Amino acid sequence: MKKRLQDRVAIVTGAGGGLGRTHALELARHGARVVVNDLAGHHDGATAHGVADEIRQAGGQAVVHLGDVTIPADMQAMAELTVAQWGRIDILVNNAGILRDKTFAKMSLDDFRLVFDVHVMGAVNATKAVWAHMQAQRHGRIVMTTSSSGLYGNFGQSNYGAAKMALVGLMQTLALEGAKYGVHVNCLAPTAATGMTEGVLPPEALARLSAERVSPALLALVGDEAPSRMILLAGAGSFECANITMTQGLHLGGGGDAAERLCERLDEVALRIGETVPASGWEQYQLELAKATA
Repeated sequence: MKKRLQDRVAIVTGAGGGLGRTHALELARHGARVVVNDLAGHHDGATAHGVADEIRQAGGQAVVHLGDVTIPADMQAMAELTVAQWGRIDILVNNAGILRDKTFAKMSLDDFRLVFDVHVMGAVNATKAVWAHMQAQRHGRIVMTTSSSGLYGNFGQSNYGAAKMALVGLMQTLALEGAKYGVHVNCLAPTAATGMTEGVLPPEALARLSAERVSPALLALVGDEAPSRMILLAGAGSFECANITMTQGLHLGGGGDAAERLCERLDEVALRIGETVPASGWEQYQLELAKATA
């Protein structure tokens, strides 16, 4: 088997179990040297050490970092450990996450904030810790873990959905800012049976949704030929892409009755014929000004 990631160095957060574990194993299987990050509180790091041992037993290289993604200093220490160990950081997989599911009416603000802090600020902290290094070496691959709950909504997951969609916005801008430095940033939206999905999906579905069937998608997002700004969906051995699109819409002009005319023609504004995937937020300005000028 061709090892597409030979001698690359990868960090996977939340890699002590679930998707993080299978991500770490898959990266190592393709030649990457892997930093297995997890919380020290998870059995004193035993799960993370177990994953690192699995990698070594298969002939790979791995070290463990025990630290909290919500603490910037921990993420900085993780980056420093990686550089001290192997001299570079090529890949960051922002995988760490938690669930605190309830309907919005019953959800505490503390639970909303905690989920946002782990998923969004956790990814920000880890990415900030590696960003300058990747820019300096003019190569980097960063993956944010988004979710269909953010892309399309899911009952009882307002906190999780908001956090996961925020990561798409983060990816979109970082991909633009990283482009000239060879830093590619993408999103992976997994569907997998992990500790986070127990009790959410029926047993027959869980049997098909092994984490191992998601992790191959990671390779497409972190290799030398990886795209940038892709939202790749993966589950049960199937793969899809999601896009944030913009319809052609209508120019209705100004005037006191603009709101009334818009309400009457909103279905036309929503028509998806000729919709585009904007290269940046400026395309909205350009489209609207072009229609106004015409």
